[in-house]
Amino acid sequence: MHDDRRLFEFLILEGAQAGLSWSTILNKRGNYRRAFARFDPAKVARFGAREVSRLLSDAGIVRNRLKIESAIGNARAFLEVQREFGSFDAYVWGFVGRKALSVPRRNMKDVPARTPLSDALSKDLKQRGFRFVGSTIVYAFMQAVGLVNDHLTGCFRRRQLSAPPRARSSDKLKRR
Repeated sequence: MHDDRRLFEFLILEGAQAGLSWSTILNKRGNYRRAFARFDPAKVARFGAREVSRLLSDAGIVRNRLKIESAIGNARAFLEVQREFGSFDAYVWGFVGRKALSVPRRNMKDVPARTPLSDALSKDLKQRGFRFVGSTIVYAFMQAVGLVNDHLTGCFRRRQLSAPPRARSSDKLKRR
């Protein structure tokens, strides 16, 4: 994934998921899009006390003050990264040498919750002012946005994601 707005969305949703089941956040994804200005980081960065109050009363999202305030702070930090690197995409993909890491896993117990790379990205994000970006959250983000492909060796998605971009069926559909 190379779209900054989608990367911001996934970063915020992964942080919101901390301590909860992924299905909880997935079921609230549309509500999050509405509540957080369709994940436009420039708009979210301008949220103030009034918007925080509105979000805290929104039953469609997780009403956790720390997570809400971190999403707003993360939008501000996100914009700083865009200014420094040209895009958030350039920043995060720089951690993997601009190419998705393909790590074969035979079974679920082989899939780590974090890696030295997620530790490094997490540390750098924290130094840049991001919150709710611990190494486990960052590794889930890396998996979700395609920085790492560690689908099990027998999984159909592993083969799809490992195929050259022109051979992917999803790319063919996009060109139609």
